Amino acid sequence: MYQPKKYKKNSTQFAKKLIKNNPFAQFIIQGKQLLATHIPVMLEDQKDGFRLVTHLANNNPQADFLHDKKEALLIFSGPDAYISSSWYQEKNISTWDYSAVHINCKIKIQTKEELVASLKDLVYFFEKEQANPLFYKDLPDKMIEEHLPGITGFYCYPQTIRGVGKWHQTFEKKDVKNIITELQQTCPHNPLINDLKKEHDL
Repeated sequence: MYQPKKYKKNSTQFAKKLIKNNPFAQFIIQGKQLLATHIPVMLEDQKDGFRLVTHLANNNPQADFLHDKKEALLIFSGPDAYISSSWYQEKNISTWDYSAVHINCKIKIQTKEELVASLKDLVYFFEKEQANPLFYKDLPDKMIEEHLPGITGFYCYPQTIRGVGKWHQTFEKKDVKNIITELQQTCPHNPLINDLKKEHDL
């Protein structure tokens, strides 16, 4: 990960918050070539830190290369937006504000029991806010029995955690306020607005 010093965010707290708010990640491993998949990833706190939990289809080419201690990279992307230089007080170069976390990890394959438990947690996490949630326990047994043999669940144990929050850290507050005003007009629901406000105490 490219980490200019002024944007570096390597704290566990930063990583955990971004992951919980943006759990759909890019999962990258080395096969015969580099292989990537977009998958939902859950974070589980542990006494000595945290681990990440996910699964993928056995028909996925990555499945042939999954094994205990396999090295992998997970990429989580936070809110982002194009920032036009026309929003500044003085002429400058346009850019992109964003946040991201890269986690180099090692894999441990789940048992069937662990996979079922993690699927229950995954479904609960995303269904709990629905008007009429359909939890894992509500699915027909036959459907679950047919589904489970087609997927592999695994844990990802972080080895290194690197983060970036690029939020115009070196710019004057007037410029940052202009950026926020423009974003509120063009994409008012973008959480990047809150990131900018928090970083600059606005």
